[in-house]
Amino acid sequence: MGKIRARSGSVRRRFGWVDHFVLLLLATLAAAALWPPRGWVGPVLSTAAGIAVGLQFFISGLRLPPSAALQGAKAWRPHLVIVAFSFAAFPLLGLGVAAGSSWFLSRELVAGLLFLTMLPTAVQTATTFTGIAGGNTALAVCAASISNLLGVVATPLLAALVLGSFGGLHADAVFKIALQIIAPFVAGQLLHKPLARWTVRRAKTLKVVDRSAILLVVYGAFGAAVAGGLWQQIPPAQLAVTAGICAALLALVLSATSLTARRLGFERADATAVLFCGSQKSLASGLPLSAILFQGPLAGVVILPVIMYHAMQLIVCAAIARRLDRRAKQALAKAPLGAFA
Repeated sequence: MGKIRARSGSVRRRFGWVDHFVLLLLATLAAAALWPPRGWVGPVLSTAAGIAVGLQFFISGLRLPPSAALQGAKAWRPHLVIVAFSFAAFPLLGLGVAAGSSWFLSRELVAGLLFLTMLPTAVQTATTFTGIAGGNTALAVCAASISNLLGVVATPLLAALVLGSFGGLHADAVFKIALQIIAPFVAGQLLHKPLARWTVRRAKTLKVVDRSAILLVVYGAFGAAVAGGLWQQIPPAQLAVTAGICAALLALVLSATSLTARRLGFERADATAVLFCGSQKSLASGLPLSAILFQGPLAGVVILPVIMYHAMQLIVCAAIARRLDRRAKQALAKAPLGAFA
């Protein structure tokens, strides 16, 4: 029995980075591919997804402290680097990818890659991996919060500027953004302080509601794309190339954030936070936003690069975080005793 428990514990330690939510996402995609919504189910799901999006951004507003920007003013240089990567360098890379791949990829997949590059930092994964790697967790929490606060406005604005001419946005997107994103988010921010304790006590319940909303958006959007003839429009070779581009983007931005932090002379803890916060993209913000910004079969294809990148960043960044943690512990063990006097 002891051996079984030890083996079980070893498996959990080895594969503990696997996010069960990724498995749920893959299962949802499979369900939408096999049993896409048809007939009256589609409009009902669309309405439910709209309500879920508003609820998801209200929860985001409740969670994010409005004082994050003020708290981050003390360490403005790392924050500036992270914001620059999230909303400037990354979208510029997206434009380069779009220019280089549009001859082979469908317009929908190119739009999805562009949309991916405009998303804010993933709060939970960026802060978790920073903590595992022994980085500045407080800086990561603050930076991810600032990125998501800015992303409520910056991501739709970038999408409107770039994808508006791309033909991917519908006319009432601005109204839906105000109604389903900004208004619920502002309401959550206003209620953040009076409901702070309640939010902490109901953290698990809110997480379930938050992720359920995302899964509903995924099923509705991807199912609509399948019902609209996705497999006839998007060959497997294009999906493989899209996955390869997502992997290349992740590798490039991880290298660029690491190099930038070193060149600017950041301390190891701050450089670690820049590495993860500057390279992560938020699935929790991206999928609800896509449901508002895009319509019809386009929405189901646009989310594919976001899901691909999310899965890759979990796997790769988990490995990097553990490697950085081992290096830090080895350096600590080799340091002379006098260094701690």
